[in-house]
Amino acid sequence: MIFEGCQGKPRTPTLEEKRCPRCGSLIEIFSVDTEAVCDKCGQVIYNDALSCVQWCQYAKKCVGEEMYEHMMEIARQQKARAQAEREARRQAKQKEALNA
Repeated sequence: MIFEGCQGKPRTPTLEEKRCPRCGSLIEIFSVDTEAVCDKCGQVIYNDALSCVQWCQYAKKCVGEEMYEHMMEIARQQKARAQAEREARRQAKQKEALNA
């Protein structure tokens, strides 16, 4: 449950709809959920609220120890994936420049 003193979160969960990056279907995700699964294709999407857990000093108290660790693991995976994508783009640009 959300820590009562958190100024960055609504006290009542909100519902948001996001587009599935794989099939384009709408996926409903609550503000207190870390992830949701597309009913049509099974793609997992993550809540943008995840980022506050990475910097907020009250994060563990706010979301609980288990959820905190789960969210931090998701954040580590996202960071590694983004870094790998940046490196792949950099290498592709280098290869393109050499072939030009």
